[in-house]
Amino acid sequence: MSLITKVGLAAEIAAYAERNGPVTIGLAGAGQMGTDIVVQLALIPGVRLGAVSEVRGEAAVEALLMSGRSRADIVEVSSATAIDAAIESGRVALTGDYKALCGAGLIDVVIDATGNPNIGTEIALNAMANGKHVVMLNVEADITIGRFLKEEARKAGVVYTGAAGDEPAATLEIIGFAQSLGFEIVAAGKGKNNPLKFDAMPDAYEEEARRRNMNARMLVEFVDGSKTMIEMVAVANATGLVPDVPGMHGPAATREELAQVLCTKEDGGILSRSGVVDYSIGKGVAPGVFCVVKPRHPRVLERMTDLKVGPGPCYTILRPYHLTSLEVPLSAIRSVMSRRPDMEPVDRPVAECAAVAKRDLTPGQTLGKIGEYDYRGFAMTWEGARDGGALPLGLAERARVLRPIKAGERLTYENCAPDDSLLVTQIRRRLDQSDARFLAA
Repeated sequence: MSLITKVGLAAEIAAYAERNGPVTIGLAGAGQMGTDIVVQLALIPGVRLGAVSEVRGEAAVEALLMSGRSRADIVEVSSATAIDAAIESGRVALTGDYKALCGAGLIDVVIDATGNPNIGTEIALNAMANGKHVVMLNVEADITIGRFLKEEARKAGVVYTGAAGDEPAATLEIIGFAQSLGFEIVAAGKGKNNPLKFDAMPDAYEEEARRRNMNARMLVEFVDGSKTMIEMVAVANATGLVPDVPGMHGPAATREELAQVLCTKEDGGILSRSGVVDYSIGKGVAPGVFCVVKPRHPRVLERMTDLKVGPGPCYTILRPYHLTSLEVPLSAIRSVMSRRPDMEPVDRPVAECAAVAKRDLTPGQTLGKIGEYDYRGFAMTWEGARDGGALPLGLAERARVLRPIKAGERLTYENCAPDDSLLVTQIRRRLDQSDARFLAA
């Protein structure tokens, strides 16, 4: 037995579990991120995985076996009642029906790790309708209709939150720290982890994806910049920070150079204004997240320089790591124990992740998924996207091309028709109509 006393959140979890029993988590999706979550949950005292919803049952079984469960511990079920029975018996339920997962009475909180905007929307709303908190690791859904989901959670009396460990929430963590000290927030963002290649296609990354135990499409979503754009739009929508220019700057600023590059032109940098989101491809920044700040008093400037934070007048606060899926359970735990979100959208539109063609697209073509062959993400201000009729990235899958689109051109509502049968499309349309009425008032 360890003699190290539990402190901080670990102590709070232990006390909560002593009073109420373990926090019980339901997981939707057992891909790369979902598998990490399954394994990590088995290592956290005071928490248990109650059920996994996954259409590829064998993937979920592999994840559960990897986490240390025996095959006898895994019960394949099709109803909420059966999930509850499995949890009561100390086993983990596996189902192909997310509605059963969301309806199980013993599940406290649902983590969506599907990565699909429409499926994530359906899961989140079903979970809320059943009184469950929702942790949205599915940033693609959040940037498309996050404000709507936040409001639905409020109506249901539950928490809707972004996921700890993912870059957006990790960035918010240091933004909040900087704000609490009264610093001006000049820029916030991330270091890009993978080499940037805007026209990357899955075929060229199959071998690397296998080597890294990833899906090639998911890897390309990182390489072609889509994930970076998505994540920085999520940060913008949670803070009010905006892309300084369409697509952001993405300089090759090193860890030491960040504060002298991602600052305003007045301070010797490249930004036209303070209060932006951006990213760097420079050495030493990835896999971290950063916040460039400017102190408001010469004495504080003097102390920051003396403490070797940088030469000033702007300084970089850096979290040099993010633990992605390994930290996600912490958001689920906090939503249950303290009913507090780690990250949620503000109530007004701020930024948009538009879609840009990766290759020439022809009329009649039905578009594939993010990270495949047809399009990539592109961060913009919400006003810029609206004025240009930009098609949100989260609505591009299954959209139909109406007019010829050249590689590098933006997808718009004039040259593409989103799939109106999808729930996410229907909700986004209503959200846009509500925004238009608000602006006209």
